[in-house]
Amino acid sequence: MSGPSDLVAKLKASHLGSSDPFDVSPATPMDMNESNLEHLRSYSLIGFHETTSVSAAIAMRNELSKIAEQVQDPKEHKLFKSEMDNFYALFTRYLAEKSKGVRLNWKDVKSPGRDKILPYSTLAPLSAASSKSDLSKLAVLKLNGGLGTTMGCVGPKSVIEVRDGMTFLDLTVRQIEYLNRENDVSVPLILMNSFNTDEETKRITQKYSGQQLKIHTFNQSRFPRIEKESLLPLCKDPVGKTGDWYPPGHGDLFESLANSGTLDALLAEGKEYLFISNVDNLGATVDKTILHHMVTSGAEFIMEVTDKTKADIKGGTLVEYEGSIRLLEIAQVPSEYVDDFKSVKKFQIFNTNNLWVSLRAIKRVVENQELSMEIIVNNKTAESGEKVIQLETAVGAAIKHFKGAHGINVPRTRFLPVKSTSDLFLITSDLYKLHHGELVLNPKRAFGTVPIVKLGDHFKKVQHFLSRFQSTPQILDLDHLTVTGDVTFGADVVLSGTVIIVANHGSRIDIPSGAILHDKVVSGNLRILDH
Repeated sequence: MSGPSDLVAKLKASHLGSSDPFDVSPATPMDMNESNLEHLRSYSLIGFHETTSVSAAIAMRNELSKIAEQVQDPKEHKLFKSEMDNFYALFTRYLAEKSKGVRLNWKDVKSPGRDKILPYSTLAPLSAASSKSDLSKLAVLKLNGGLGTTMGCVGPKSVIEVRDGMTFLDLTVRQIEYLNRENDVSVPLILMNSFNTDEETKRITQKYSGQQLKIHTFNQSRFPRIEKESLLPLCKDPVGKTGDWYPPGHGDLFESLANSGTLDALLAEGKEYLFISNVDNLGATVDKTILHHMVTSGAEFIMEVTDKTKADIKGGTLVEYEGSIRLLEIAQVPSEYVDDFKSVKKFQIFNTNNLWVSLRAIKRVVENQELSMEIIVNNKTAESGEKVIQLETAVGAAIKHFKGAHGINVPRTRFLPVKSTSDLFLITSDLYKLHHGELVLNPKRAFGTVPIVKLGDHFKKVQHFLSRFQSTPQILDLDHLTVTGDVTFGADVVLSGTVIIVANHGSRIDIPSGAILHDKVVSGNLRILDH
């Protein structure tokens, strides 16, 4: 029986003899009656699922061809065709894996050897001269494709105000501008946008024109959603409705970086290394020690990992599998082994998505078409109510394609994401101080860890969150905070130890200004009104 790689080859052959991997001329009825039917007969012994997959590949190819024919501008046509090539390659891999029922062999999943995960504390120190030389070869890329909808905001998530009136993007610009000024270098900032964030981001970045910083933007690919039943694209034309298309995850970074011309431009400027991170991770600043380690070690890919806690049990982890280091995501784990995956004892670290990658190596793997990251199947429902699927990949999964790739176990301070208003509560508090755009843990905090904060649905959206605090409480000595229900806070409230505040349905609790709550449980009704 042929394996998935054999079927991928057969699916590629379903381009029906075209010398172009994405021939924009759809098969005509005459073609289908003659050579193409003969082509399909050759699969008669493959089996039902494989034959169905080949048919699905042909149908998808023809639909994409019809859509591509509608793009008239030569430059836009070339870019659209390149994106659809990449989508079609991903789609045929998905069909092959689905046909063969490819599953992770859990018995072969091993924890990485000590040489694959280096403690940050063991990295060699560097001199000022080395630092400047290293930085001159660096570019910083922020993944900026996400919207702020989950936090109740409109537009790119990067423009949400998070601290002292500054947005994620403001803080990033301040950090890199200060880095350039202090080291007399020119580290550029690259923003990988999606079609959801590109226009607004370009408009906003105009305000940084006076800064000592070059900002480049490019768009990640736009892939068509797939109708779950027919396995055909949801869109019927290159524009379509917004809901017909999706950004295919940050694993698309490498090919989009190359297709946009940004990769060649960076190499022409003498840049050799790329530091990649999520725009909402406020701990992901340029670390000169890690950069120097990359320069001296010759590694092409470094992933920052950190110790897992119970809050991180769903995060991807580095493993050794089939002779190479891999990123393992929870979506890839067979259901019967999910508890093992979540075990802090078995997998003690997780991926922060702070990545350091060689630009020359990116060019090699893209040009040689070596990238084959694990596919994440994301089931969605279209606005019409139709079931659709999105095929996505994760940027960290590319680690297996790079030479000398390994992880570095970094301090938790390098992982400070803002995914919810509970995270926003922490970073707006006195727990942190701001230093040239970088959040630094307040030295007055007695512990090196941050409190666990769980805010209920009344605080879910940023607008509602802000309306419930006259000022952010002081939390330097806080260990745990849980708030549910209709609760508001006055000014200058102090929370310490473990504090639980529960307003049951129909009840309301107003914590008065100046209140000090230490190891307290507050429930029922509490309102203090001015007389």
